[in-house]
Amino acid sequence: MEELLSELRRNGYSTFALTDINNTSACLDAIRMSRDYGLKPVMGIDFRNGVTQKYVGLARNNTGFRELNEHLSKHLHSGEKFDETAPEFHHAYIIYPAESYRGWPLRDNEFLGIPIRLLSRLAFLPVLQKHRSRWVAMQETVFASKKQYNAHRLMRAIDCNVLLSRLPAEQQIQHFEPMLSFAEMRKAYADLPHIIDNTQGMLADCSIYFEFGKLANKNLRYYTTHAASDLRLLRKLCEDGLPYRYPQPTPDVHRRLEKELDIIGQMNFASYFLINWDIVRYAQHKNYYYIGRGSGANSMVAYLLRITDVDPIELELYFERFINQFRSNAPDFDLDFSWTDRDDITRYIFERFGYQRTALLGSYNTFQHDAVIRELGKVFGVPPEEIDQLQRPDRYPRVDSLGKLVLQYTELIKGFPNHLSIHSSGILIAEEPITSYTATFMPPKGFPTTQFSMLEAEDIGLFKFDILSQRGLAKIKDSLELIEQNKNVKIDIHDIQRFKNDTLVRDLLRQGKAIGCFYIESPAMRTLLTKLQADDYLRLVAASSIIRPGVSRSGMMRAYIERYRNPELRKKARAILPELYDILHETYGVMVYQEDVIRVAHEFAGLSLAEADHLRRGMSWKFKQRNEFGRVRENFFINCRKKGYAEKLIEDIWMQIESFANYAFSKGHSASYAVESFQALFLKAYYPLEYMTATLNNGGGFYRPGLYVHEARMHGGEIELPCINTSEALCVIRGRKIYLGFKFISELEDPLVYRVLEDRMRHGTYADLPDFTRRIHLGVEQARLLIRAGAFRFTGRSKKDLLWEVHSLLRPKENKSQHEMLFVPETRQWKLPPLHHSRLEQAFDEIELLGFPLCPPFELLKEQPQETLRAAELPARLGQEVSIAAQLIVVKTTFTHKGERMAFGTFLDMDGEWLDTVHFPPAYKAHPFRGIGCYLIRGKVIVEHGAYSIDVSSIQRLETIDREKHEEKKLKSIDENKTAT
Repeated sequence: MEELLSELRRNGYSTFALTDINNTSACLDAIRMSRDYGLKPVMGIDFRNGVTQKYVGLARNNTGFRELNEHLSKHLHSGEKFDETAPEFHHAYIIYPAESYRGWPLRDNEFLGIPIRLLSRLAFLPVLQKHRSRWVAMQETVFASKKQYNAHRLMRAIDCNVLLSRLPAEQQIQHFEPMLSFAEMRKAYADLPHIIDNTQGMLADCSIYFEFGKLANKNLRYYTTHAASDLRLLRKLCEDGLPYRYPQPTPDVHRRLEKELDIIGQMNFASYFLINWDIVRYAQHKNYYYIGRGSGANSMVAYLLRITDVDPIELELYFERFINQFRSNAPDFDLDFSWTDRDDITRYIFERFGYQRTALLGSYNTFQHDAVIRELGKVFGVPPEEIDQLQRPDRYPRVDSLGKLVLQYTELIKGFPNHLSIHSSGILIAEEPITSYTATFMPPKGFPTTQFSMLEAEDIGLFKFDILSQRGLAKIKDSLELIEQNKNVKIDIHDIQRFKNDTLVRDLLRQGKAIGCFYIESPAMRTLLTKLQADDYLRLVAASSIIRPGVSRSGMMRAYIERYRNPELRKKARAILPELYDILHETYGVMVYQEDVIRVAHEFAGLSLAEADHLRRGMSWKFKQRNEFGRVRENFFINCRKKGYAEKLIEDIWMQIESFANYAFSKGHSASYAVESFQALFLKAYYPLEYMTATLNNGGGFYRPGLYVHEARMHGGEIELPCINTSEALCVIRGRKIYLGFKFISELEDPLVYRVLEDRMRHGTYADLPDFTRRIHLGVEQARLLIRAGAFRFTGRSKKDLLWEVHSLLRPKENKSQHEMLFVPETRQWKLPPLHHSRLEQAFDEIELLGFPLCPPFELLKEQPQETLRAAELPARLGQEVSIAAQLIVVKTTFTHKGERMAFGTFLDMDGEWLDTVHFPPAYKAHPFRGIGCYLIRGKVIVEHGAYSIDVSSIQRLETIDREKHEEKKLKSIDENKTAT
């Protein structure tokens, strides 16, 4: 956009019309930025069917802009083509391309666009001569340079999926036309000056205005009927919530509440809070579980309205992080719902506040570097293996001329918008119709979606409501239902204080025994909890933030751990820089939360709150590209120098701030995550089997499903294969038995599962395989899957026996009737020799069909390892070289400061207990991982802050039994026995 505006200014224009094809994404940016260039923008749309231009619409005013957006939205939603002529617009001009005009009557607001190339032929076009007074200049400028024109042709070839040489002419602009200067335009139309006069008159009549910045609130203005009644309702809801949240409220509580209500009233945000309250009230009515997070969790009003479960008094949360008079962007609530409930919440919001004023927030899917290389390589006709080499210049530095072209245009195209998509969670609820600001498109999700992103939305004053989904909440919801069914116990999952004080929960937290628990089950997080010996809520809140990449990579995580465990290091940190330590005393002088950035910028560097807020926003790369971030950085250094701080110190602190790079959490956000973690820990501590069943039913979590099956078994669960008479689509629990669901059987078709369950519900359990095949219409392959998965083991017959029988039962002539039979025909009985199915064969079937065996993986090794060491013995072997056999669960690779690759491994030993390993660059390079499996690990036992691991010197993947070779050996043994007989 900057390049376009600069070029317009350089060529002497004062007004221009922006008319993208069936799109308004750039409009708001054009309006906002044109003011800095002294240009007047006119907003319009180029309406096309495919590549065929039908007409161009120009908005005379804001109402006309809405009319054009509504017209485009209607067609984008329905997929209908545009008619030859435009509908009647009351506040917009319509310009038909003169070359395709066929003489239909023109309305008063309709004109004919005359490009320069047509001027020499006008005298020979009588259909146009009739409307000389309706001629206007229509000279499009699309590219600033020939290189951009070439990029256009390349992207069209990518879109059409053809070689550049075979790109159809109608799919591209035929030739490059540079932008003419205003003087050149006047000269070109000199023989027909009324064209320029008409054009200037039309543009002069067009004027569109939007207020930007300074919290130009364009959200739904009032939840009730006016601001005063909104505030009264908000105050009443807060007062009603006080007894539940604060049975004995202190003066601090009342002061905080009054302060928040006062600021909310001043900023006109009462409706924003009430809309969020309305959404969670609906969720409560539907018994949907949710969690409120984001910077909104810093608010006591949100806590009293039960939007969040985070007590801002307990955590000393900084309300100004959420709303302050100097903050330049909107407040931020994130409402998480179960992945099964979010679509209904979205539907409710659209129906409650109206489809006209509600929309999903769009986003721009841009071309990424490697993807551009691959796509450009294809349109240039580069062979696939050479494309792979172009993506790895470190290994293949030599590039031919065609490869150089690919790389040259990759640099130009990467970052360009590829297509419109949907923001992960944002929903807009505006006072005016959404089409006042943008056209909308209809993605498969089925809700109107804006053609601009969150940046433009914030610029214009539309603040998104973030409605997200996560599986952690679904696990909690399903666990509570399973606990009530299996144990007849009801749990108040919002009794957070009970969970925080529970001894067993705190023990699990301190030991990092959190598999399956939201946000704290990853190897890195469990190790961090062990190092911190975190056994309380406040420590978990901090851990939830310092685990983020921005904090951990900068070294601040290590500093926090060391200062937490060592009081002497705290004293040293305070002595070195008491000003910074006093600001961040709670986190021992370490920046952990986003609020810390604001406080350091404001109190340490002397920036204003407005500048500090710009700095906080600037942690996102999206905002770093804007000029204000650079200005704030400059002021930060200037102010610190004025205060006499050493240059190295200033640079170190700035590095800490910059390392956050959009990764740090606000404290309220971390606290919200910690609440959900405590809820999950409580359920796992007291009802582990129900919790692990719910975990499996909701797609697991950080690990593969087999790990959660193992975890359930470690808690005393008995894992049963799917059973045709007991299992459901999802896992079910009966006492201590967990029956795996049919969904775990690979390639088993969902419609078949539903038919099996429906028939079983109507007619009872299945007597045997013949009874099943009579009642259920299915093919042989689907039946084989069920048999091999063990679903008919209740018959007491071997799998091989059943597999023989099913081929007889499902012969085509015996499976023609779909109707219930009055009499059950006799089934032919085959006399077969004993057919046994070994435990090893069963394990192979489980791996193929379920993705994991139910037996320990070590039973599948060719040779059992001789090493008897277990993970529990490592503390007694500290500093010693050891060998241990373990199953690899997950590997995390990273880079050292020198750029060398290293890794952290997570294993299970032969007792099923956790084992962590460190693979420094020499060992990682000499002994790489060879995929998932069992390994023999050699190395030295080390410890860091109470977390034991092995500094690996070598690893060796242990060989497993090969199924095919096992079958061949078995058949050979049978043949030898027959020969001997």
